[in-house]
Amino acid sequence: MQLFTAQSDVPADFGPSAVTIGKFDGVHAGHRAVIAQLLRIADVENLTSTVVTFDRHPLALLRPEQCPEALLSNEQKIERLAETGVHATLMLTFDQEMSQQPPEEFIQKVLVDTLHAKVVFVGRDFRFGAKAAGTVGTLIDASAAGGFDVRVIEDVASGGGRRASSTWIREALGRGDVREAAEVLGHLPSVRSVVVPGERRGRELGFPTANLKPSVEGLIPADGVYAGWLSVDGATYPAAISVGNNPTFEGVPERQVEAYVLDEDIDLYGKTVEVSFVDRIRGMVKFSSIDDLIAELGDDVTRTRELLATALRPRRF
Repeated sequence: MQLFTAQSDVPADFGPSAVTIGKFDGVHAGHRAVIAQLLRIADVENLTSTVVTFDRHPLALLRPEQCPEALLSNEQKIERLAETGVHATLMLTFDQEMSQQPPEEFIQKVLVDTLHAKVVFVGRDFRFGAKAAGTVGTLIDASAAGGFDVRVIEDVASGGGRRASSTWIREALGRGDVREAAEVLGHLPSVRSVVVPGERRGRELGFPTANLKPSVEGLIPADGVYAGWLSVDGATYPAAISVGNNPTFEGVPERQVEAYVLDEDIDLYGKTVEVSFVDRIRGMVKFSSIDDLIAELGDDVTRTRELLATALRPRRF
Protein backbone atom coordinates (compact mmCIF):
# COMPACT_ATOMS: atom_id res chain seq x y z
CA MET A 1 0.00 0.00 0.00
CA GLN A 2 1.18 3.48 -0.83
CA LEU A 3 0.99 5.87 2.11
CA PHE A 4 0.82 9.63 1.74
CA THR A 5 0.71 11.97 4.73
CA ALA A 6 0.22 15.17 2.75
CA GLN A 7 -1.36 16.14 -0.53
CA SER A 8 2.04 17.27 -1.77
CA ASP A 9 3.32 13.67 -1.38
CA VAL A 10 0.86 12.34 -3.98
CA PRO A 11 2.45 12.02 -7.45
CA ALA A 12 1.04 14.27 -10.16
CA ASP A 13 0.11 11.22 -12.25
CA PHE A 14 -1.71 9.43 -9.40
CA GLY A 15 -4.94 7.63 -10.29
CA PRO A 16 -7.49 7.92 -11.66
CA SER A 17 -8.92 6.69 -8.38
CA ALA A 18 -11.91 5.30 -6.52
CA VAL A 19 -12.00 7.02 -3.12
CA THR A 20 -13.68 6.53 0.24
CA ILE A 21 -13.33 9.00 3.11
CA GLY A 22 -13.60 8.58 6.87
CA LYS A 23 -11.95 8.40 10.28
CA PHE A 24 -11.62 4.60 10.04
CA ASP A 25 -11.08 4.28 13.78
CA GLY A 26 -10.62 0.57 14.47
CA VAL A 27 -10.83 -0.38 10.77
CA HIS A 28 -13.76 -2.52 11.92
CA ALA A 29 -16.04 -4.90 10.03
CA GLY A 30 -18.10 -2.05 8.61
CA HIS A 31 -15.02 -0.24 7.36
CA ARG A 32 -13.65 -3.38 5.74
CA ALA A 33 -16.97 -4.07 4.02
CA VAL A 34 -16.82 -0.57 2.52
CA ILE A 35 -13.23 -1.08 1.40
CA ALA A 36 -14.18 -4.44 -0.14
CA GLN A 37 -16.78 -2.62 -2.26
CA LEU A 38 -14.18 -0.01 -3.14
CA LEU A 39 -11.74 -2.70 -4.27
CA ARG A 40 -14.37 -4.38 -6.46
CA ILE A 41 -15.30 -1.16 -8.23
CA ALA A 42 -11.68 -0.13 -8.60
CA ASP A 43 -10.88 -3.48 -10.19
CA VAL A 44 -13.83 -3.39 -12.61
CA GLU A 45 -13.24 0.23 -13.63
CA ASN A 46 -9.43 0.07 -13.59
CA LEU A 47 -9.08 2.68 -10.84
CA THR A 48 -6.67 3.06 -7.94
CA SER A 49 -8.49 2.20 -4.70
CA THR A 50 -7.78 4.96 -2.19
CA VAL A 51 -8.71 5.70 1.42
CA VAL A 52 -8.69 9.27 2.70
CA THR A 53 -8.47 9.48 6.46
CA PHE A 54 -7.16 11.81 9.16
CA ASP A 55 -4.39 11.77 11.74
CA ARG A 56 -6.82 12.44 14.60
CA HIS A 57 -10.51 12.62 15.37
CA PRO A 58 -11.74 16.13 14.45
CA LEU A 59 -13.04 16.56 18.00
CA ALA A 60 -9.47 16.25 19.29
CA LEU A 61 -8.93 19.71 17.83
CA LEU A 62 -12.41 21.22 17.93
CA ARG A 63 -13.80 19.94 21.27
CA PRO A 64 -11.13 17.88 23.05
CA GLU A 65 -13.32 17.29 26.11
CA GLN A 66 -15.82 15.42 23.91
CA CYS A 67 -13.30 13.45 21.87
CA PRO A 68 -13.57 9.66 22.29
CA GLU A 69 -10.47 7.58 22.90
CA ALA A 70 -8.96 6.20 19.70
CA LEU A 71 -9.28 2.46 19.17
CA LEU A 72 -5.99 2.39 17.26
CA SER A 73 -2.86 4.49 16.98
CA ASN A 74 -2.13 5.96 13.57
CA GLU A 75 0.53 3.29 13.03
CA GLN A 76 -1.94 0.52 13.85
CA LYS A 77 -4.59 2.08 11.61
CA ILE A 78 -2.16 2.23 8.69
CA GLU A 79 -1.28 -1.43 9.19
CA ARG A 80 -4.95 -2.48 9.30
CA LEU A 81 -5.71 -0.48 6.16
CA ALA A 82 -2.75 -2.03 4.35
CA GLU A 83 -4.04 -5.50 5.23
CA THR A 84 -7.35 -4.81 3.45
CA GLY A 85 -5.56 -4.69 0.11
CA VAL A 86 -6.34 -1.03 -0.63
CA HIS A 87 -3.83 0.47 -3.05
CA ALA A 88 -3.24 3.81 -1.31
CA THR A 89 -4.05 5.78 1.82
CA LEU A 90 -3.88 9.54 2.18
CA MET A 91 -3.72 10.42 5.89
CA LEU A 92 -4.35 14.14 6.18
CA THR A 93 -3.35 16.25 9.16
CA PHE A 94 -6.52 17.61 10.75
CA ASP A 95 -5.26 21.00 11.89
CA GLN A 96 -6.80 24.44 12.26
CA GLU A 97 -6.44 25.14 8.55
CA MET A 98 -8.23 21.95 7.56
CA SER A 99 -10.99 22.54 10.11
CA GLN A 100 -11.77 25.82 8.34
CA GLN A 101 -11.60 24.46 4.78
CA PRO A 102 -14.90 24.89 2.90
CA PRO A 103 -16.38 21.64 1.53
CA GLU A 104 -16.05 22.84 -2.06
CA GLU A 105 -12.34 23.48 -1.56
CA PHE A 106 -11.84 19.99 -0.12
CA ILE A 107 -13.56 18.49 -3.14
CA GLN A 108 -11.47 20.45 -5.62
CA LYS A 109 -8.07 20.24 -3.93
CA VAL A 110 -8.18 16.71 -2.49
CA LEU A 111 -10.57 14.68 -4.63
CA VAL A 112 -10.15 16.33 -8.01
CA ASP A 113 -6.70 17.96 -8.17
CA THR A 114 -4.76 15.49 -5.97
CA LEU A 115 -6.45 12.09 -6.31
CA HIS A 116 -8.11 12.51 -9.72
CA ALA A 117 -11.17 10.72 -8.32
CA LYS A 118 -13.63 9.08 -10.70
CA VAL A 119 -15.73 7.36 -8.02
CA VAL A 120 -16.33 8.61 -4.46
CA PHE A 121 -17.89 6.23 -1.88
CA VAL A 122 -19.51 7.82 1.18
CA GLY A 123 -22.16 6.92 3.75
CA ARG A 124 -25.58 8.60 3.76
CA ASP A 125 -24.68 10.66 6.84
CA PHE A 126 -21.25 11.73 5.55
CA ARG A 127 -20.31 15.29 6.56
CA PHE A 128 -17.15 17.19 5.76
CA GLY A 129 -15.60 20.64 5.50
CA ALA A 130 -15.77 23.63 7.84
CA LYS A 131 -18.54 23.28 10.43
CA ALA A 132 -19.45 19.94 8.77
CA ALA A 133 -21.31 21.94 6.13
CA GLY A 134 -20.58 19.46 3.34
CA THR A 135 -23.05 16.61 2.72
CA VAL A 136 -23.65 13.90 0.15
CA GLY A 137 -25.69 16.50 -1.70
CA THR A 138 -22.67 18.80 -1.81
CA LEU A 139 -20.64 16.03 -3.41
CA ILE A 140 -23.36 15.24 -5.93
CA ASP A 141 -23.68 18.91 -6.86
CA ALA A 142 -19.94 19.08 -7.55
CA SER A 143 -19.64 15.71 -9.26
CA ALA A 144 -20.38 16.73 -12.84
CA ALA A 145 -17.85 19.55 -12.87
CA GLY A 146 -15.36 17.43 -10.94
CA GLY A 147 -15.69 14.47 -13.25
CA PHE A 148 -16.54 11.90 -10.59
CA ASP A 149 -19.48 9.70 -9.67
CA VAL A 150 -20.87 9.65 -6.12
CA ARG A 151 -22.00 6.27 -4.76
CA VAL A 152 -23.71 5.99 -1.38
CA ILE A 153 -22.73 3.13 0.91
CA GLU A 154 -25.41 1.45 3.01
CA ASP A 155 -24.72 0.85 6.71
CA VAL A 156 -23.11 -2.48 7.55
CA ALA A 157 -24.84 -4.39 10.36
CA SER A 158 -23.16 -6.78 12.76
CA GLY A 159 -24.74 -9.13 15.31
CA GLY A 160 -28.34 -8.36 16.17
CA GLY A 161 -28.71 -6.01 13.23
CA ARG A 162 -26.95 -3.12 14.97
CA ARG A 163 -24.82 -0.86 12.81
CA ALA A 164 -21.13 -1.69 13.14
CA SER A 165 -19.45 1.32 14.73
CA SER A 166 -16.48 2.48 16.76
CA THR A 167 -18.90 3.57 19.48
CA TRP A 168 -20.19 0.01 19.85
CA ILE A 169 -16.63 -1.29 20.12
CA ARG A 170 -15.77 1.24 22.83
CA GLU A 171 -18.88 0.24 24.77
CA ALA A 172 -17.94 -3.45 24.60
CA LEU A 173 -14.33 -2.82 25.66
CA GLY A 174 -15.57 -0.61 28.49
CA ARG A 175 -17.49 -3.64 29.81
CA GLY A 176 -14.54 -5.94 29.23
CA ASP A 177 -16.54 -7.84 26.60
CA VAL A 178 -13.63 -8.42 24.25
CA ARG A 179 -15.51 -11.19 22.43
CA GLU A 180 -18.22 -8.75 21.37
CA ALA A 181 -15.61 -6.16 20.44
CA ALA A 182 -13.84 -8.74 18.28
CA GLU A 183 -17.10 -9.57 16.51
CA VAL A 184 -17.62 -5.95 15.51
CA LEU A 185 -13.96 -5.35 14.75
CA GLY A 186 -13.56 -8.53 12.73
CA HIS A 187 -10.26 -9.11 14.52
CA LEU A 188 -9.09 -9.39 18.11
CA PRO A 189 -8.85 -6.13 20.05
CA SER A 190 -5.23 -5.47 20.93
CA VAL A 191 -2.81 -3.02 22.50
CA ARG A 192 0.85 -2.45 21.73
CA SER A 193 3.69 -1.04 23.80
CA VAL A 194 7.25 -1.54 24.98
CA VAL A 195 7.94 -4.00 27.81
CA VAL A 196 9.43 -2.23 30.83
CA PRO A 197 10.74 -3.49 34.19
CA GLY A 198 8.08 -3.89 36.88
CA GLU A 199 8.16 -4.71 40.56
CA ARG A 200 8.97 -8.37 39.73
CA ARG A 201 6.16 -9.52 42.01
CA GLY A 202 4.88 -11.90 39.34
CA ARG A 203 8.22 -13.69 39.12
CA GLU A 204 8.32 -14.02 42.90
CA LEU A 205 4.86 -15.61 42.79
CA GLY A 206 5.86 -18.01 40.00
CA PHE A 207 4.08 -16.08 37.23
CA PRO A 208 6.59 -13.68 35.62
CA THR A 209 4.82 -11.05 33.56
CA ALA A 210 5.73 -8.67 30.75
CA ASN A 211 4.72 -5.21 31.95
CA LEU A 212 3.70 -2.81 29.20
CA LYS A 213 4.76 0.81 29.26
CA PRO A 214 1.63 2.81 30.19
CA SER A 215 1.60 4.81 26.95
CA VAL A 216 0.06 1.98 24.95
CA GLU A 217 -1.25 2.07 21.41
CA GLY A 218 -4.86 0.92 21.22
CA LEU A 219 -7.77 1.07 23.65
CA ILE A 220 -7.33 -0.95 26.85
CA PRO A 221 -10.40 -2.98 27.91
CA ALA A 222 -11.95 -2.83 31.38
CA ASP A 223 -9.96 -3.99 34.40
CA GLY A 224 -9.79 -7.73 34.80
CA VAL A 225 -7.97 -10.89 33.75
CA TYR A 226 -8.12 -12.08 30.15
CA ALA A 227 -7.02 -14.98 28.01
CA GLY A 228 -5.14 -13.83 24.94
CA TRP A 229 -1.97 -13.76 22.93
CA LEU A 230 1.33 -11.93 23.08
CA SER A 231 3.07 -11.32 19.75
CA VAL A 232 6.71 -10.29 19.39
CA ASP A 233 9.38 -10.65 16.70
CA GLY A 234 7.02 -12.53 14.40
CA ALA A 235 6.06 -15.14 17.02
CA THR A 236 2.79 -15.44 18.97
CA TYR A 237 2.47 -16.99 22.43
CA PRO A 238 -0.56 -17.86 24.62
CA ALA A 239 -0.85 -15.48 27.57
CA ALA A 240 -2.88 -14.71 30.67
CA ILE A 241 -3.31 -10.93 30.73
CA SER A 242 -4.01 -8.67 33.68
CA VAL A 243 -5.44 -5.16 33.30
CA GLY A 244 -5.78 -2.87 36.30
CA ASN A 245 -3.96 -1.73 39.42
CA ASN A 246 -3.57 -5.12 41.15
CA PRO A 247 -5.34 -4.10 44.39
CA THR A 248 -3.72 -6.90 46.43
CA PHE A 249 -0.53 -4.79 46.49
CA GLU A 250 0.02 -1.15 47.38
CA GLY A 251 1.41 1.46 45.02
CA VAL A 252 0.68 -0.26 41.71
CA PRO A 253 0.00 2.24 38.89
CA GLU A 254 -3.57 2.23 37.62
CA ARG A 255 -4.41 0.72 34.23
CA GLN A 256 -1.31 -1.45 34.10
CA VAL A 257 -1.30 -4.12 31.40
CA GLU A 258 0.85 -7.17 32.09
CA ALA A 259 0.96 -10.52 30.33
CA TYR A 260 2.13 -13.89 31.62
CA VAL A 261 3.35 -15.95 28.68
CA LEU A 262 2.49 -19.61 29.19
CA ASP A 263 5.24 -22.26 29.08
CA GLU A 264 7.93 -19.83 27.89
CA ASP A 265 10.63 -17.86 29.69
CA ILE A 266 11.70 -15.18 27.22
CA ASP A 267 13.45 -11.88 27.76
CA LEU A 268 11.06 -9.20 26.53
CA TYR A 269 12.53 -6.11 28.19
CA GLY A 270 12.77 -3.22 25.76
CA LYS A 271 10.84 -5.02 23.03
CA THR A 272 7.61 -3.79 21.47
CA VAL A 273 4.89 -6.40 21.90
CA GLU A 274 1.25 -6.65 20.87
CA VAL A 275 -1.20 -8.11 23.36
CA SER A 276 -4.48 -9.41 21.88
CA PHE A 277 -7.55 -10.19 23.99
CA VAL A 278 -9.64 -13.33 23.34
CA ASP A 279 -11.97 -13.56 26.37
CA ARG A 280 -12.43 -12.17 29.87
CA ILE A 281 -11.84 -14.62 32.69
CA ARG A 282 -12.76 -12.51 35.72
CA GLY A 283 -12.74 -9.04 37.21
CA MET A 284 -9.94 -7.52 39.25
CA VAL A 285 -10.03 -8.80 42.85
CA LYS A 286 -8.21 -7.86 46.07
CA PHE A 287 -7.09 -11.07 47.80
CA SER A 288 -6.73 -11.42 51.55
CA SER A 289 -3.52 -13.46 51.30
CA ILE A 290 -0.67 -14.20 48.90
CA ASP A 291 -1.59 -17.89 48.97
CA ASP A 292 -5.11 -17.07 47.79
CA LEU A 293 -3.67 -14.92 45.01
CA ILE A 294 -1.30 -17.69 43.86
CA ALA A 295 -4.14 -20.21 43.81
CA GLU A 296 -6.30 -17.85 41.74
CA LEU A 297 -3.44 -17.18 39.32
CA GLY A 298 -3.12 -20.92 38.82
CA ASP A 299 -6.83 -21.11 38.03
CA ASP A 300 -6.45 -18.18 35.61
CA VAL A 301 -3.74 -20.03 33.72
CA THR A 302 -5.86 -23.19 33.54
CA ARG A 303 -8.81 -21.22 32.24
CA THR A 304 -6.56 -19.44 29.73
CA ARG A 305 -5.41 -22.79 28.34
CA GLU A 306 -9.01 -23.93 27.97
CA LEU A 307 -10.13 -20.77 26.20
CA LEU A 308 -7.16 -20.64 23.84
CA ALA A 309 -7.32 -24.34 22.92
CA THR A 310 -9.88 -23.59 20.22
CA ALA A 311 -9.17 -19.87 19.69
CA LEU A 312 -7.68 -18.48 16.53
CA ARG A 313 -4.36 -16.75 16.82
CA PRO A 314 -4.32 -13.05 15.96
CA ARG A 315 -4.78 -12.39 12.27
CA ARG A 316 -6.33 -9.80 10.01
CA PHE A 317 -9.46 -10.36 7.95
